[in-house]
Formats: sequence, C-alpha cells, structure tokens
Amino acid sequence: MAGIIMTTVELAAVTSAILLLIATPLGWWLARSRHWLAEVVGAIALLPLVLPPTVLGFYLLIALGPEGPLALLLGFFGLHTLAFTFSGLVVGSVIYSLPFALQPIRARFEAIGQRPLDAAASLRASPLDAFCSVVVPLARPALLSAALLTFAHTVGEFGVVLMIGGSIPGRTQVLSTSIFEAIEAGDTHTAQQLAAGMLLFSLLAILGIRLLDRRFSRLPV
Repeated sequence: MAGIIMTTVELAAVTSAILLLIATPLGWWLARSRHWLAEVVGAIALLPLVLPPTVLGFYLLIALGPEGPLALLLGFFGLHTLAFTFSGLVVGSVIYSLPFALQPIRARFEAIGQRPLDAAASLRASPLDAFCSVVVPLARPALLSAALLTFAHTVGEFGVVLMIGGSIPGRTQVLSTSIFEAIEAGDTHTAQQLAAGMLLFSLLAILGIRLLDRRFSRLPV
C-alpha cells in the first residue's frame, strides 16, 4: 500500500510542477491576447472539462502507443512507447488537469490588469522584469490555488489513468485504480478504507483552497 501511495503522490507532484510551468505563461498570453487564435487555444485547453476521461485516455493510448503518431518522435529518445508507463501517466495527467491549473491563473492575470505593468515600465523595467517582480507576486494566490487544485485532481484521476496506465503494480498502480480493483476482487473493507482516505483528502484540499481564497481575497491589484 505504501508503494501505491508513493506512486500517487509522485504523479500528483510531478503533474502539478509541470502544469505550473505550462499554465503560467499560457494563462498570461490568454489573459492579454485579443487574437482569435487565443480563443481557439483556450477552448482546446479547457476541453478535458467536458470530454469523457475514457475518450481522452483512448486517444492518448493510441498516440503514445508503439504504432501511434508519436512513435517516431519517441524513437529519437530511445523510447518504444509511453503507454502503460509512469511517464505516460504524467503526460495524461498533465493534459487532463490542465484546465484546473489554467483557469485560476488566467483569471488572476486578467484581474491584475495593465496598471501595475505601466507603473513598472515607468521605472524602466523590462517586460520580463515586470512580469517576474510585479505580476508573479500579485498572482501568487492563484498559483498556490492552482497547484493545490491540480494536485488534488490528479490524486483522484481514474479514467485517464486506467486507460493509459493500466494499473500495473509498482509502476502505474495508484489509489483510484486500487479502489476499483479492490471492489472487483470483493475486498470491500480495503475499498472502504481507501475511499474514506481519499474523501478526507479531497475535503482538506477544498478547505485549503477556500482558506487561500479568503486570505488573499482583499489582495490589491
């Protein structure tokens, strides 16, 4: 059980870190761009909100499989396939959890507006300096909320994880798939324990996000 928990925590932590690196510049561009392409990219990024996880997992399984369209690219890195590997889980989790990182970050960037950037520019700060020294500190509450929400969402993933990972013990087996397997095996006691633990974790995660929002709700922008 300890190995399953460690795999789940590692997957959630890696996914959250990658998504912060992706969602921060993407959210900044979407918040400031008025180009029609931004709306298209934004819609694609939010697609996992409405797309069934099994459908997304199915297409990822095809794309990352040995005969998939990405097989040639994977070959350059000495990889045959990412299907049923931990790396494949990370790819699937990043795509599936992207909206949960992107939305709070984008909303915060939109709330910040142009005035702080104009003030930084008047002090001869470059756009990069203004972003790092002004925008990022103002957006810290959203970044923290996005990281926590992404972590919690990844812990609870099932459909995408099962499709792309297959729940292989010691490699891709996580808590959500363990509950499913325990029920299939008739081990309701283990299933109840795991489900209760995830329920408590989810409640604490939501409470943490709410406390962050309340603490920083009056943060000036």
